[in-house]
Order: sequence, then structure tokens, then C-alpha cells
Amino acid sequence: MSTKTKILILGGGFAGVYAALRLDRTLARRPDVEVTLVSRDNFLLFTPMLHEVAAADLSPGDIVSPIRRMLRRVTFVQAQVRSVDSAARRVHCTRDLRSLPLVLDYDHLVLALGSETSFFGMPDVAENAVTMKTLGDAWLLRARVLALLEAASLEPDAATRRQMLTFVAAGGGFAGVETIGAVNDLVRGALRYYPRLAPQEVRIVVVHPGEFVLPELGESLGRYAQRKLAAAGVEVRTGTRVKGYADALVTLSEGEPIPATTLIWTAGVTPDPVIAALPFKTEKGRVMVNEFLEVPDFASVWAVGDCAAVPDAKTGKPQPPTAQHGLRQGRHAAKNIEAAVAGGRKKPFRFTALGQLASIGHRRGVAKILGIRFSGFFAWFLWRAVYLLKLPGLTKKTRVALTWALETVFPRDLEQLLTLRDVESITRIGVSLRSGGPARRLESVEGTDAEVTDRMVPTVLPGHAVRGRY
Repeated sequence: MSTKTKILILGGGFAGVYAALRLDRTLARRPDVEVTLVSRDNFLLFTPMLHEVAAADLSPGDIVSPIRRMLRRVTFVQAQVRSVDSAARRVHCTRDLRSLPLVLDYDHLVLALGSETSFFGMPDVAENAVTMKTLGDAWLLRARVLALLEAASLEPDAATRRQMLTFVAAGGGFAGVETIGAVNDLVRGALRYYPRLAPQEVRIVVVHPGEFVLPELGESLGRYAQRKLAAAGVEVRTGTRVKGYADALVTLSEGEPIPATTLIWTAGVTPDPVIAALPFKTEKGRVMVNEFLEVPDFASVWAVGDCAAVPDAKTGKPQPPTAQHGLRQGRHAAKNIEAAVAGGRKKPFRFTALGQLASIGHRRGVAKILGIRFSGFFAWFLWRAVYLLKLPGLTKKTRVALTWALETVFPRDLEQLLTLRDVESITRIGVSLRSGGPARRLESVEGTDAEVTDRMVPTVLPGHAVRGRY
């Protein structure tokens, strides 16, 4: 029987990877300790730059870091977590396209499963909207925008053409504002190469239920962002919610429906479904932890990142699910695990956010750093400088810095790197590998069995189904 202490980390986001990085330098060196990281993707996605991929400012490979290259001693397992048996201290997973079972035991468990997109019980939105949560989402959105520009340039009907060129974002938080700003830059910047399309045919809309966008930054910066978005050609609809989306028609809680071929959904997230099945206390779906990031009444179980309700030391309220909180929570949980293994004293987690930044497109940004507010070009430049420094790996930093430098001289690339034929090929490969035999001919993606497609494609385009999304 193995006498090793087994530490199992579930989730390859900021919280999980940074916990693993800490343990890679400490406990993983010991021959009596085994540290394992489980993730459905074999890379760390730098989500703050996701909209730059959608805008064709960066390539998909620029914002991902291979986990195996980052970790030397921690064992990496690419698998999908299905359930956690806290009584037996066992985690059930499935691996590869055939969904083969995989069972992992643990002595210490770190839950860092992150979050998923929430559609608030609207199946029509879930089926037809574009999300911005994964690398596949950004890649597909970029391909979709360019495909629609090509199709609209050949469309004779004016109403249909305008519908193709209407892009609606639901949610005026960081993800929604940054994404719609990036899409606006991409579309309007590309129009010079589409002489058949007129600028007045393009309609870019952001729908937000609050009084002003970016409420996390305060009213003054939120209203500044609205003014700059409006000046760049973005229509801001505040005090309004998306109520449905079917037949290319976005239904709103206030006002007339908007005919739009593309709805970008960034209006909400929910913790991983695995969390809901656990016997832990939760708050709005997130696992409640104490000041040591440990789950009360469940020794040696820790929760960090988006799936954890971590109490703020000053207010007592849960900390926001941001990258800067998640990576620090992951590191701190690792330190407390080290103390627990060594019989030492655990320390409470204390962290106050240094600030928040957002890019709103057209080389404009808004920022709040140490209570000081910035806006305009300086805030946008600060956004790029800060996140460039935070991007893991010297290779990635250099590549992104060079790309950003070149874009000041050369126009952005407008290649449609993913086509409908590519999506069909990916789906066929997935079906073939899952069945263990030759893939059946798929006449069209829309006619493909949805259950098969949703399971197959995320392995190549993480977290993104084809049906209704391309």
C-alpha cells in the first residue's frame, strides 16, 4: 500500500494552476508526497486577454500556457471531473473522447473548478447565443464575425444584410464591455475592405440591466465608458435585460426586439455542476470556506477561485471571482496545505484588490488603481502594461509585446481561420474516436445530433458546442 500523502487539485484555471505551481516548488519535491492537477484543458488560459483574440489583435496561442511545461514535479491529468465522494475521499473522472472512467484518491483536496456560463433558465439563449468563456468561444466569435462580413457583402436584401451586421452583447460588466468594444473595433476596422457594406448598416449594441456599465468601477467611470462606447458607434441600452433569443430576434425587457444574427452572452456565471452535488454549505452556488480557505466540517478539503465563497477580511462578504483573487487564493491554500502536512500553523487569507482595469476599444480604457481613477488612452496603455507583465512565461510576453508593437504599423489580420468545413471535420473526427470506428457522413452541422456534438467538439475547441454557435 502506498504511504504517500496525496494532494489532488481539481481545475486548471488561475486558482488551480497557481496552487500547483506553489506545491511544485515545495511538497512535490518530497518522495512521500504526490501532487496531482486535474484539468479538462492542458493549458492555462489567460482570460483577461480573451477579447483580444476575438478582435484578431492576438492569436489563440498567445494567451495560453501549456500546463505540463509549467509544472516539473506535479503530475498532470487531462480529464473531466464528474463527481467527488467526500466520504471515501475519492474523485470520479472521465478521460479522452471515449469517456473512460478514472478514479483518483486524495488526502487533501483543492476545489478550483471555476465557473460556467449561466443562461438563467432561458433555453433559447443557451442554444443560440455566443458565449465568451473559453478560448474556443473567442476563436469562434472571431471566425463568426468575419464570416458574416463575407456573407453580408454578397447579400442583396438590405434587411437581411443589416441583421447580419447587428451584434448584441448581453451584460455590461467587464466581459461584456471589453468584448463588444473589441467586436466594434474589428467590424468597423474591417469595413474598408468590404466596399459593398456601408458603416450605417452596422449596429453594435450592449444591453445592461443597471443604470450604467462597469458598475464595479463606480458611476463616473461607468458613465465615461458609456460615452466613449457611444462615440465609437456602440449603442448602450441600460435598465434593460435580454428576455429571449430565437429566430435571430433578441427580445428585451424594455423596448422593441432587435433583429440580430449574433447575441454575445456575458450576463452571468454559475459554479461547476460538480459543486452542486457536494454536501458542502454554499452561497449562491459557491462553496463556503473559512478564513484558511478550508471547507468547514470537512478536514483537508479546500476551495479557491470562482467556485469558492471566500470571505473578505474587512467586509465579511465573498470576494469577487476575479483572476487576481483566484491566483492568490490558490497560492495561499497551497501554503496552508504545506502547514497541515508539516503539522504547522495555518494562516488566514488576507488580500485587498489592488485595482481593476478594462479596455473599452478604440485605444480607450478605464481603471481604478488604489482608489485612483484613470480613463482614456493612459488607462488603456496601463491595462496592456499590467496584463502583459501578468502573462505567464517570457516567451508569451515577448510574442504579445511584438504583436502589439507591430499593430501600430500594420493593420490587423482578417483571415477567417475557422470555416464551416473545419467544424464539420472536427465533429466527424470526434464521432469517429468516440465510437472507435469510421465517422458517419455529416450532411450539415445544424442537422448533427446535438448530444454527440456537445460532447465531441469541446475537446478540440474547449467548452464550445457547434450547434447554434457558428
